[in-house]
Amino acid sequence: MSDAVTICECFARDGLQHEPEPVPTATKIALLNSFARTGFRRIEATSYSHPARVPGFSDASEVLAGIDRSPGVAFKATCPNPRAVERALADLEAGHGAEELSLLVSATEAHTERNLRTTRAGQWERVTEMVKLADGRFRLVGVVSVAFGCPFEGKVDPGRVAEDVARFADLGASLVTLGDTTGVATPGSVRALYTRLSRENPELPLVAHLHNTRGTGIANAVAALEAGCRHFDSAMGGVGGHPAKIGYGAGLTGNVCTEDLASLFAAMGVDTGLDLDQLAAASAACEEALGRPLYSMVARAGFASA
Repeated sequence: MSDAVTICECFARDGLQHEPEPVPTATKIALLNSFARTGFRRIEATSYSHPARVPGFSDASEVLAGIDRSPGVAFKATCPNPRAVERALADLEAGHGAEELSLLVSATEAHTERNLRTTRAGQWERVTEMVKLADGRFRLVGVVSVAFGCPFEGKVDPGRVAEDVARFADLGASLVTLGDTTGVATPGSVRALYTRLSRENPELPLVAHLHNTRGTGIANAVAALEAGCRHFDSAMGGVGGHPAKIGYGAGLTGNVCTEDLASLFAAMGVDTGLDLDQLAAASAACEEALGRPLYSMVARAGFASA
């Protein structure tokens, strides 16, 4: 197993969806360009969520049209329903589409109803339709939310998560993300689930999408790494969580801090492909964009030396 990982920077989508006030389109574009300069090869750019439910992404097409494109850099957009994929296809036809689409399911009925306004069976029907609509024109990323525990139903059966991962694999997903949506995972539960799923799906790359709600995000990332995971989602400053108008969970709901994760991996000798000077500059720009200090320890203390 190679000591190299891919970190997908999620500030512009999962990070910003928790913000009560929209960030200007030009600011988003500037930040996304800075992420590409930092060396991120996968960047979550926006979401095709319904503008009435998540107004912060009503400029999805404008953002994708405005960013600089570089060889080897894939921008990702989240698609909760078939209408979202139709919008993604329209942008692709216009010459400024995303390279990747995230397709969402939740591991519990209650979270599916709250987050996606349907049932699990209904969402899987939507996902199947979305895959057909996409017609092989995007790299598809399956996402299983609340994979480690649900704010409404509690403990989640790992077998159900395994079934969801297998369904995404059968539908042709290139990667599948396990979301610790409200930060209830522990190193033990992360290590066990990634070990099991890697054994059951040896050719399918898994992504660790971890939230730091209870301060265990970095420890859980190391556990995923030790279990063979080589793809991680994170967000500058540790921002993010559920959309601002859809409340659940408690405390700081944000993602693992990119700065802290990259610093730890670098100190461990794990190659992220990121320029740490550019990363520090991008981190500062994210704080300026939101007008407040964010949650990265490294932003205050500096990067650790290997």
